[in-house]
Amino acid sequence: MENKIQGLHHITAIAGDAVKNFKFYSDVLGLRIIKKTVNFDDPKTYHFYFGDEIGSAGTILTFFPWGPGIPQGKRGSGMTTEIGYSVPKGSLDFWVKRLDEHNVIYNKPAIKFGEKYLTFLDPDGLKIELVEVDIDNRKPWVTSEVTAENATRGFHNITITLNDIKGTAHVLTEIFGYKLQSKDINRYRYVIDTVENAAIVDLVELPEEKRGHVANGTVHHVAFRVKNDETLMYFREKVESAGLNITPQIDRNYFHSLYFREPGGVLFEIATDNPGFTVDESVEELGKNLKLPAQYESRRSELENHLVKLN
Repeated sequence: MENKIQGLHHITAIAGDAVKNFKFYSDVLGLRIIKKTVNFDDPKTYHFYFGDEIGSAGTILTFFPWGPGIPQGKRGSGMTTEIGYSVPKGSLDFWVKRLDEHNVIYNKPAIKFGEKYLTFLDPDGLKIELVEVDIDNRKPWVTSEVTAENATRGFHNITITLNDIKGTAHVLTEIFGYKLQSKDINRYRYVIDTVENAAIVDLVELPEEKRGHVANGTVHHVAFRVKNDETLMYFREKVESAGLNITPQIDRNYFHSLYFREPGGVLFEIATDNPGFTVDESVEELGKNLKLPAQYESRRSELENHLVKLN
């Protein structure tokens, strides 16, 4: 199990207004804010991490809220276009009512690969799906309004849209170890057997689709999970041997990472379980305080004064 990809680790997207983003995912979706930090490359921008109680891999959705008025992104080819969350059987009625109450744009529930799902857009236009799953034993984070009977369990799948799936499929199968499970018209479902959840990548082939544009309301990158640094560097060698450019190892404080663009143009990350989100605060304190990378700690007062206040 050591040198294996273990499904999805996290997904990072771009948002506009930090307060709207924070309130939507905390209050409406009922996710736990597990880390409030800043963008390593732009410390005057927040980096939010939402997930389950402890920030388990496969539950972590992160955002760079660049601020109101930023250019709107456009879904298209060469992008991760949908993020699917697992929810309990029978819970979509609750979610339809809740989305209505909060004036969220959504489509009526439909069926895909035999699973009932509901699609909606977050305040910035990011496309999210809630998928009813037979069995998902992950412990949900619950709130007074989103109880265990309805709460999200973490990621179920992602969807990548491409003009031609061949190169991306090759990375998934020959480098990462995914296998083609099903096909429905132009949608190909790839699954990895090393984990029970957050194990699915759907590739949608649209030869005439225009290239997407990564900006507000779109996915910036997708991270795949490995156990430790040794496995991380094993995959670095595999990716490099396949003729793809890949970064050196980068320390992101809560995990260690590599980045590369797969042939379809999507930015992939490979991220470790270690050291985890409790490296700088306890489980009870997760997400309550602004945590800064060491290189920005000396600028704490400046950054706290610049960053918008959150309730």
